[in-house]
Amino acid sequence: MEQEMKQAGDPLVVSLQENILKINKLMGHSTDVVVREIRLGIFDGLKACVIFIDGLIDSSAVNNFVLESLMLDSVDLGSVKTEEGNVLQYLKEYVLTSVSVNEDVADYNTMFTSLLSGGVILLIDGQLSGFSISLNGWKERGITEPTSETVIRGPKESFMENIRVNTALIRRKIKTPDLRMETYKIGILTQTDVAIMYINGISNKKIVNEVRLRLKKIDIDSILESSYIEELIQDKGKTPFPTVLNSERPDVIAAELLEGKVAIIVDGTPYVLVVPALFVSFIHSAEDYYHRADIGTFIRLLRYLGIFIGLFAPALFIAITTFHVELIPRTLLGSLSAQREGVPFPAFVEVLIMEITFEILREAGIRMPRNIGQAVSIVGSLVIGTAAVQAGLISPAMVIVVSLTAVANFVIPSNDMSISIRLLRFPFIFLGASFGLFGMSVGFIILILHLTSLRSFGVPYLSPFAPFDMEGQKDSILRVPIRSMLFRPKLIARKNLRRQRMHPPK
Repeated sequence: MEQEMKQAGDPLVVSLQENILKINKLMGHSTDVVVREIRLGIFDGLKACVIFIDGLIDSSAVNNFVLESLMLDSVDLGSVKTEEGNVLQYLKEYVLTSVSVNEDVADYNTMFTSLLSGGVILLIDGQLSGFSISLNGWKERGITEPTSETVIRGPKESFMENIRVNTALIRRKIKTPDLRMETYKIGILTQTDVAIMYINGISNKKIVNEVRLRLKKIDIDSILESSYIEELIQDKGKTPFPTVLNSERPDVIAAELLEGKVAIIVDGTPYVLVVPALFVSFIHSAEDYYHRADIGTFIRLLRYLGIFIGLFAPALFIAITTFHVELIPRTLLGSLSAQREGVPFPAFVEVLIMEITFEILREAGIRMPRNIGQAVSIVGSLVIGTAAVQAGLISPAMVIVVSLTAVANFVIPSNDMSISIRLLRFPFIFLGASFGLFGMSVGFIILILHLTSLRSFGVPYLSPFAPFDMEGQKDSILRVPIRSMLFRPKLIARKNLRRQRMHPPK
């Protein structure tokens, strides 16, 4: 294996047959590697070969733009010298009609990288280098509606698995030459294309340089999805909270770029990463800006209420009914006491049973076929909850609390943040069952301290709350009218902070 990798770094040789034999050997004589030996229609029938991977290229394009041009077409050479040293230059300038032709294929590593990325390799007898012609033609799905970030009003397009289509979708939104893109190949075996995009003059150069540095430090065999990059570049420290935002919506990524952030696009996945990511970034939705400011603010307040319910509701119910019954009105206390008669488990065990059951049903609904998965999760929850109450295993009030908690969790737009809230719910349940409201208060203080200690590429995770930024409050919990959002977040975009060039008319 190591010997073959060393051979792959060797330069090409003059003999075409030797090159073909070595390519077949290094590729293990794979049956999808097509080697088509030809003679050029010019240069007195000079030997050449075209090499490509069947299924990765457009066969008709190879016939029309490569083989036909090389074998059949000929032009008046005129003053063009046909010595061996000018063969490659002549073919590139007069014969090959493809848009993308790279003449720097001088070693096997470069050749294999292009070949396995959907390129067509042209080697000519007597030449120490060849051509790489980009004629990608693999099958791919079209641009569809987002599946995880649906909106009622707004664009209905989402990213796909082709990195070039994804970058084009972003450029359609931001038509400025200041939108810069840099591409890297990461993964020793997969050689995955990873691109970063940022707006020059708005993005913080320190953040851009930090992204470059962290990407260059990655040394791994394979990058199969953007989550690999997310895990490898995120800030160090153990935390259940996501510190890298991902989205499948081009409008969301464009909006983040205009804030001064950096986008990371990975070939082969429809999810694009954005850094730095703040806590509020996972609560906001693209639809907040497509409604009026008052409606957007109301929806955001509902989301924060949903986070509170999803995180604290079961623990609060246990703490009050176990340690602080004096806080419950007498009528309600009597009703709860009557419901719990005959229930064999304490409230803590009840909550654990219901929470774990619902999590199992949720996962089962996701893994099942789409046409029955949702029905199974909903019907299963209703049937199991009703049966548990009728059997006297669970009190009706506990079913209501757990169901409300589960529904509130779906209010959070980001699935990563939703999972974090689901995980943190269990420690708070334990604290509420063990120490009551006192334990929950201590847990909440620890949670806030943890959040304030987090950084995402050097930017405080809780900004604009901590450190407090008055201008940032216009787009955090509240969503003020767009005409009032005069400045970008100053902790992210250190330059060109003003996004509106003049004050809005009164």
